[in-house]
Amino acid sequence: MAGKCASAWLLSFLLFFLFVFCDADSGGEGGCTRNSSLVDFESEFVMVQHQLRGVFKVIDDCSFRVSKFDMIEGSDVQWWGALGDAFENLTAGFVISDEKLNRTYKGESFSVRLNNVTWDQIKVIAVWDEPTASDFGHVLLGNMRNNSASPLNSSAPGSYSAPLPSPSIGNNSSGGNSQLYEQPTMFDNCKILANNYRLRWTLNLEADLIDIGLEAAQGSEYYMAFGWAHPNSSNELMLHADVAVTGFTEEGTPFADDYFITRYSECLLSKDGSVEGVCPDTIYEGSDPIGLVNNTRLVYGHRIDGVSFIRYQRPLQSVDIKYDLPVDHTKNMTVIWALGLIRPPDVLRPYYLPQNHGGPPLVTHGHLTLNVSEHVNDCLGPLEAEGKEDEDLIFADEKTTLVVVAGPALHYPNPPNPSKVLYINEREAPVLRVERGVPVKFSIQAGHDVAFYITSDPVGGNATFRNMSETIYAGGPEAEGVPASPMDLVWAPARNTPDEVYYQSLYGQKMGWKVQLVDGGLSDMYNNSVVLDDEQVTLFWTLSDKSISIAARGEKKSGYLAVAFGSGMVNSFAYVGWIDETGKGRVNTYWIDGQEAAAVHPTRENLTHIRCKSEDGIITFEFTRPYYPSCVPGSRPECDNIIDPTTPLRVVWAMGARWSENRLSEANMHSTTSSRPVRVLLISGLAEAVEDLRPVLAVHGCMMFVAWGMMFPGGILAARYLKHLGNEWYQLHIYLQYSGLAIIVLGVLFAVAELRGFFFGSVHAKFGVAAIVLAFLQPLNASIRPEVTANGEVVSSKSTLRILWEYLHVVSGRCTLVVGFSALLSGMKHLGDRYGGQNVRELNWVMMIWFLMGSLLVMHLEYNEKRKRERSFLRSNLGLDNIDERDDSIDLLCSDDRTQEPCPSEGMEVELEPLSR
Repeated sequence: MAGKCASAWLLSFLLFFLFVFCDADSGGEGGCTRNSSLVDFESEFVMVQHQLRGVFKVIDDCSFRVSKFDMIEGSDVQWWGALGDAFENLTAGFVISDEKLNRTYKGESFSVRLNNVTWDQIKVIAVWDEPTASDFGHVLLGNMRNNSASPLNSSAPGSYSAPLPSPSIGNNSSGGNSQLYEQPTMFDNCKILANNYRLRWTLNLEADLIDIGLEAAQGSEYYMAFGWAHPNSSNELMLHADVAVTGFTEEGTPFADDYFITRYSECLLSKDGSVEGVCPDTIYEGSDPIGLVNNTRLVYGHRIDGVSFIRYQRPLQSVDIKYDLPVDHTKNMTVIWALGLIRPPDVLRPYYLPQNHGGPPLVTHGHLTLNVSEHVNDCLGPLEAEGKEDEDLIFADEKTTLVVVAGPALHYPNPPNPSKVLYINEREAPVLRVERGVPVKFSIQAGHDVAFYITSDPVGGNATFRNMSETIYAGGPEAEGVPASPMDLVWAPARNTPDEVYYQSLYGQKMGWKVQLVDGGLSDMYNNSVVLDDEQVTLFWTLSDKSISIAARGEKKSGYLAVAFGSGMVNSFAYVGWIDETGKGRVNTYWIDGQEAAAVHPTRENLTHIRCKSEDGIITFEFTRPYYPSCVPGSRPECDNIIDPTTPLRVVWAMGARWSENRLSEANMHSTTSSRPVRVLLISGLAEAVEDLRPVLAVHGCMMFVAWGMMFPGGILAARYLKHLGNEWYQLHIYLQYSGLAIIVLGVLFAVAELRGFFFGSVHAKFGVAAIVLAFLQPLNASIRPEVTANGEVVSSKSTLRILWEYLHVVSGRCTLVVGFSALLSGMKHLGDRYGGQNVRELNWVMMIWFLMGSLLVMHLEYNEKRKRERSFLRSNLGLDNIDERDDSIDLLCSDDRTQEPCPSEGMEVELEPLSR
């Protein structure tokens, strides 16, 4: 019974094991099936950009594995699926996995799971940078190894594939580490020769070949050399060495030639025909029609991301025993390497001439012991060049016209690309480098189907069609033309234009390339500039509709630079630029309400387009801010920091040795500051130092106050309230008015002489001119006064013309006084804007008190006049007014020189007698 139970348990266990094993075999990772014909498909990535390498393998129906994966990071890199590797297919592709590749990969291995897609929907898997529509590398699915017609073809820009010199490449039979690679960028081994130089190789014993890859982050004008030293050399390893010299021609075509070194010099040809130096093997032996001497065979070459890569083959045992050294793959042998400039061929020496590498050992040249049979891989990650840009570069300036045409795509720098791209000055899709503020002229001749424009979108072709937003900086649908009728477009990049934009066609994607914006002179980027006080700081600015862009540059070395808006650093808004401990430029804003460090308060002002740099200790910083803060005035200090372009802006500056963002102390206080503020007129671009009130201008103000605040009002008061004095009121009126006019003339002459001219720009000047004109019209008005006599006799009633004139004279006089008062008030405001507010407030109070006293005086006199009229009316009602009196209260300018008798101001006195007499 126990045996039967044991048998039953054993049988159940076996059935369970078989079920689990079969399910695992059919389900793959994560429960995926393995029904697709692509399962176990394996290939290498085609390197297109960003030094991408790796091996791709399909695991099951919903995942794949990547191994030995190298890639320089991009901006937003995705796994991308497409129906083909053509431009139209790749740009119409789609994301196939949620896993992103937004970092640098260094020989890593990992699995990737597909997202809602099957293998039959994909023909190409690419590593795709979506914002720039860039293909970093891809794999053609179903392109089984050894079945492709040309396994070494590459779509990378600047790549070159030579015909294979042997039927197989990379077929390594040296040991268990071998792997068959079809892509020319993949090797079994990698050795670091220098920080910017790597050696890769794959041994092929069956074909008696070794494939060697040389990779260096350097310019295209440099060579890469590698070879074997003579076994008998001990000290001078370069002599009698067998090396391959590789590089790129001026046209960008790679080359690899076999050289033999007999002397540390260029290849020299003597008169007797002898040759010595670093010379090609063919120079020693003449031409090499069958490859017996020059047995180095170029396989592939490219320049991508600023990195030169050459792959070549050479036999292990060469037929040329005189200039080639045999390579024993079983032994440790000494190899040498070098980097340096290369001179192109000329008429006398039709071969490339490597120059002396110079430089320190292990940087530009070196040697090491190498056994090519041993597996070596100490190259961790991709080789990165400091300057990754390797495209044609055009420096655009104001004098050079950039001719834009369309042509075939040959070496477009950002694959994939259409068949037709833009050429500028006969260069295919070059990088343009433009200075901000410098106008650049384009002559557009690319055809009517190419609308040229400058955009923030790296793909172009009207981003709205791709549901993307873009900023257009120049050009558009109208920017099209042909050679017979070109269209000229002038673009002056603004100071706030991003560091990188793109020139593209509005009607086609990826026809153009990059525009790099660099800072030129600040005077080019800004419309206005002034030198602040003491000539140690220059202020630059440009006004726009709602904001102002400001830059400040010191003229001597300092740790920080500050400019502030106000009459001094105290009670001002300051902008401070400095370089922090990490070397990063910073710009912060502060409200300063005292002279100690604790009185410096950081603010949260809305600054944009901030830049700060230090060149040889000279600080320059830039920023853009709105005229009016977005917050409610009074809620925070910075909310009151308003810039009105129509109002002069007072600016002061300060410098010091060190600034700290969070730990301000007395040590951070400035060591140098401006002596006085400078008043900057933002609209006109002018500036002048804020000075103390000039004595002559003070005299001008006092004289105008005497004229408009004393003389003219006194003359009017005399005419209004002093009629009871007889003819004296008239004399006093005339004296005060003409004295006021004389004082006005002298005051104007003083101001014009001090300011060296007469200016009508200010409100004060406009009010002043109007008041002076009206004041001089009053005597002219008085000279045409109608008479109050007829045939030499005083009439009992005035004519209508006389009455109208008197009303006109009174009204115009009072209006003149109002305009004169306005000129005084605007003058006080102008005084405050020009010379600060420390004395203006006191002067304003004095003027207000004076006007108040004058108003009280007028009110008192009017009250007395009212009572006098009431008494006269009462006397008239009592029958006491039996004298024919003439009321001249309206006749303001009556004089005895116009009549035979004086003009009395009151009725004649009569002696009243009692009625009972």
